[in-house]
Amino acid sequence: MKTKAAVLHGVNEEWQIEEVELGDPVAGEVQVRLVSSGLCHSDHHSRTGDEDAPLPAIGGHEGAGVVTKVGPGVTKFAVGDHVVTAFVPACGVCEPCSRGLQNLCDEGRHLFEGVAIADQTHRVTLNGVGVTQMCLLGTFSPYITVHEASLVKIEKDIPLRLAALLGCGVPTGWGSAVDIGGTKAGDTVVVIGVGGVGINAVQGARAAGARHVVAIDPVPFKREMAEKLGATHSFESVESALPVLAQITWGALANLVVLTQGEMKGEYIQPAMTLTGKAGQVVVAGLGNKAAEEVTLNLYELTLLQKRLQGAIFGGSSPRTQVPKLLHEFRSGRLNLDDLVTRTYRLEDINQAYDDMLEGRNIRGMIVYDETDY
Repeated sequence: MKTKAAVLHGVNEEWQIEEVELGDPVAGEVQVRLVSSGLCHSDHHSRTGDEDAPLPAIGGHEGAGVVTKVGPGVTKFAVGDHVVTAFVPACGVCEPCSRGLQNLCDEGRHLFEGVAIADQTHRVTLNGVGVTQMCLLGTFSPYITVHEASLVKIEKDIPLRLAALLGCGVPTGWGSAVDIGGTKAGDTVVVIGVGGVGINAVQGARAAGARHVVAIDPVPFKREMAEKLGATHSFESVESALPVLAQITWGALANLVVLTQGEMKGEYIQPAMTLTGKAGQVVVAGLGNKAAEEVTLNLYELTLLQKRLQGAIFGGSSPRTQVPKLLHEFRSGRLNLDDLVTRTYRLEDINQAYDDMLEGRNIRGMIVYDETDY
């Protein structure tokens, strides 16, 4: 079938709206008609060359919609099911999946190969040329054909437009604070970078019972949103936060610091460690350039104060357990999804949407599809 898509043809180029050919699902695959797609900073990394996805590529990895076709052998999904995309596939049977680490599934090795898991061919073509689906998904298109390992079925009472956020930003932020971050009642948590991921680290820390939730971001609007969604304090910089953090914790500092900047740099690590108390942890959820290897870190302090530095993908949790759990938090009122979406856009406005993100105007922008897109 023919459909439109936002395609990236080269590094530092703009997204182009193109008519592409989308193949039907083969064995193990599912076709989905999307309702919405989140606009995550990670897709911008492809535009800057920080990621290795082969070009041309359709961006987007936060999506939600309705199943329209299923391929041979698919038993987990049926036509009419409501689903959320997961930017990391989870087969459920490989060694990491068997240990409960579905976010580190072996199928993730295909993420930047540009071809489908099922048969190592392209499901999308443009003028006869294969097109990469970002994170095996490519949600910057109203229709996607993807492997069943990349989908999570959800209940039909959940608004699909908001459910798209559960494909990346919400579980990554929430899990970084709650799951791999291990926030406990009475803890002090600092979140550096209050975008689509960081705002959910704030929400997760609050829901887990943190006594102090400190948000750090240079953008006033983002600090205001952080306080609306659970932060007890907000600051424009690490330097301005440190003396107050020391005061409110009687010198103990933070149990957990979560780094969610849109572009992670090695120079951000030591300032985060400085905010962290004895036996505390720094969780790095932001993505850096693939070639970056230098980190500023005081090894003396790391050893003597028994601090930890931890990386995290999808919040350190499994898509098929995290998404249902977060939907329960949404129903109970502990997870606010509505206020995460600052602006909605047409697919044709995607370049403006990313300009807005880079200028700090949005917590999360979102593409919303309607009948004119199908």
